[in-house]
Amino acid sequence: MNQQVDQDHAVQVDHHHDDHHDDHHEHHEQNFIEKYVFSQDHKTIAKQFLITGIFWGVVGGLMSVLFRMQLGFPGESFPILETVLGKWAPGGVISPDFYLALVTMHGTILVFFVLTAGLSGTFANLLIPLQVGARDMASPFLNMLSYWFFFLAGLIMLASLFVETGPANGGWTAYPPLNALPQATIGSGLGMTLWLTSMAVFIISTLLGGLNYVATILNMRTKGLTMTRLPLTIWAIFLTAIIGILSFPVLLSAALLLIFDRSLGTSFYLSEIYIAGEALVNQTGGSAILFQHLFWFLGHPEVYIIILPAMGLVSEVMSVHARKPIFGYMAMVGSILAIAVLSFVVWAHHMFVTGMNPFIGSIFVVVTLIIAVPSAIKVFNWITTLWRGNLRLNAPMLFSIGFVSLFISGGLTGIFLGNSTIDIQLHDTYFVVAHFHIVMGISAFFGMFAGVYHWFPKMFGRFMNNTLGNIHFFTTIIGAYLIFWPMHYIGMAGVPRRYYSYEAFEAFNKFGDISLFVTTVAGIVFIVQMIFIINFFYSIFYGKKVTEKNPWQANTLEWTTPINPGHGNWPGEIPEVHRWPYDYSKPGAAEDFIPQTVPLKAGEKDLGH
Repeated sequence: MNQQVDQDHAVQVDHHHDDHHDDHHEHHEQNFIEKYVFSQDHKTIAKQFLITGIFWGVVGGLMSVLFRMQLGFPGESFPILETVLGKWAPGGVISPDFYLALVTMHGTILVFFVLTAGLSGTFANLLIPLQVGARDMASPFLNMLSYWFFFLAGLIMLASLFVETGPANGGWTAYPPLNALPQATIGSGLGMTLWLTSMAVFIISTLLGGLNYVATILNMRTKGLTMTRLPLTIWAIFLTAIIGILSFPVLLSAALLLIFDRSLGTSFYLSEIYIAGEALVNQTGGSAILFQHLFWFLGHPEVYIIILPAMGLVSEVMSVHARKPIFGYMAMVGSILAIAVLSFVVWAHHMFVTGMNPFIGSIFVVVTLIIAVPSAIKVFNWITTLWRGNLRLNAPMLFSIGFVSLFISGGLTGIFLGNSTIDIQLHDTYFVVAHFHIVMGISAFFGMFAGVYHWFPKMFGRFMNNTLGNIHFFTTIIGAYLIFWPMHYIGMAGVPRRYYSYEAFEAFNKFGDISLFVTTVAGIVFIVQMIFIINFFYSIFYGKKVTEKNPWQANTLEWTTPINPGHGNWPGEIPEVHRWPYDYSKPGAAEDFIPQTVPLKAGEKDLGH
């Protein structure tokens, strides 16, 4: 049986090898549209995901700056807002409806379009074939489709910003009954329909990508690359894809049932609803709580769909730039597996205030607290990897260390929210906003930035400017803590989130100074992100050129390809793997790194087995 598999694998490699030489001439004849627009090369698709993600990052970030202006300067007029936003900011003051729309779209765009598609789409596409030793993805055509479905979802979401009744404004979680009734509020109209359509298309994109990633990792690894020799980046992306394949269809079903309730008169989520004193007699028997169960069955795994790839990137970057083997490789793999499994059984900790049976609630409390254990293992191993390492404190490494800092401080507040008795007090306050922005949002961005700075030379054959990278890092991490740390305190004081104004509440209005401070810092941090964007696009064309294949002196396979690899990645045979990817500073070795392609010496132990 094994012999047959080996023969099949050899045929597959030869087949890819022949394909590459057959395609070599074709790719010289490709026109611009085939090569850069409807490309089937995984490296080009990775760049498409990244640049589209950057666009959405700017849009989503700008939205947060706009609604923070209302919170920091409640009721104050900014004439430029009326010029830009028209009827949504009469007299230069953002209207309540548009404020809620900004909050809704900010969450949707950053969670799904930036931190799911932008992060996973970019690095899964770039790294899977390069690090497992494959010519391309299992299905390059489906890979291309996954990007264009994402692009189409983005266009539909963008269109919803320009409809007359405005975009969806019922929260990024889209809870019914508000979002199930087009007549309920102005933001429940066409904007909400477009939101649901966009999300359905986006889920198709995610599933096409995820199936491709899993198939490629399982079936197309080069000779010698066993699962225990995979870089942690690939392990993280592999399990992220599996989580997505299992959980995103549940959100798709939730969205479709919501579309039915809105458009076809069904009542999956509606019962005993009154609008302006009038009962909806034909729509009874449904449960709005059902939607919450369906939504959070994706929504909590979604947190790990976002954070696991960042963890994988950080593990790789940290080992390379600390010049040390990653500490506890098998424990790291095991903790990723544990997080992936546990992520499916904790969703109802978002629902402690829905009237859930306290006994069932206590089960979700226990499981939620247990998921802190594999996360703590990862943190311990990252810190131990840094301990007494020969650290290169460049931009990728700084963002990796920043990721660990944010993950620890943001994760600790999750212990509060995972406890149902405390969560009942803190639910829907700014404490929740502070917790998930630090542990999921900003942490994931830091992992993404670390990955971009580290693999930019492989993407574009040039380096990003390290000085600008350092400025970007220090201002962003200081700004992130200054924005979200104060929110914990006003959250503990009971200040609710998503309120347009607190002026009518004496208890909440006294925190106006904190709100003004947070708004000011948020504006500065947003402007600082422009440094990254300028650095990114300038470096594509004018950055310092890469002059050697392996500029970071890393061990993984992507650094064995040419500086600017063609479609097919390796011009000759695909290299064979002989060892795990973290042989750094090995006693008795001539250099402080030993690539995976170097055969083991007599008596040398491979730590990947």
